[in-house]
Amino acid sequence: GDEIVLATGGNGGFGNARFKGPVNQSPRHANPGQAGREAWIWLRMKLIADAGLVGLPNAGKSTFLASVSRAKPKIADYPFTTLHPNLGVVAVKGNEFVIADIPGLIEGASEGAGLGHRFLGHVERCEILLHLVDASQDDVVGDWKTIREEIAAYENGLTDKKEILALNKCDLIDLEILKEKQSALSKASGKDVKLISGATGDGVKQVLSDILEHVSQRNAAIDLQSGSWQP
Repeated sequence: GDEIVLATGGNGGFGNARFKGPVNQSPRHANPGQAGREAWIWLRMKLIADAGLVGLPNAGKSTFLASVSRAKPKIADYPFTTLHPNLGVVAVKGNEFVIADIPGLIEGASEGAGLGHRFLGHVERCEILLHLVDASQDDVVGDWKTIREEIAAYENGLTDKKEILALNKCDLIDLEILKEKQSALSKASGKDVKLISGATGDGVKQVLSDILEHVSQRNAAIDLQSGSWQP
């Protein structure tokens, strides 16, 4: 990767032994050297993951991550349980990819609300987004739009990323109502809406297979551009 010098080190100078010679065996002077540069430097880390989980707080992202990987995110029945991104390695069909649980976004996230800028920065490095919408909420279309609007407002290419859309917590509501919400969300988004439950595992394998397919295509394209590896 790229290397950049942000602050140069100092010059230690020379001790009195450096000035010792045949004539002056015990020199009493030294070179004090030069001080290094001092500066406050703020670094912003953006996690790299193949897939990123996005959604409103309490959409079930942490439960999903815990169910598909060995990650141990904090899970509780209140918003903003996750305050920092969590990474998990998912194994599917003999392949692995990294999925990131991005802390819940809220309205105004693109302007910094709820530490939104910090969270959206991690989304930049994800190849594909798995957008989870809580199926137990009344306005699933509005919840989906809230996140999409914040992603669009943040810019930086987020709207161009592949998105898999899924209604989560489907085990909590009646099937007929669930189908109505799925139809409404599919019509609003123009996407095939998956029905899953991170708690029971229903529909999860298919979603992971879809993610793997996209990640594999991305990896194959990268290998094609860089050429085959030669020892």
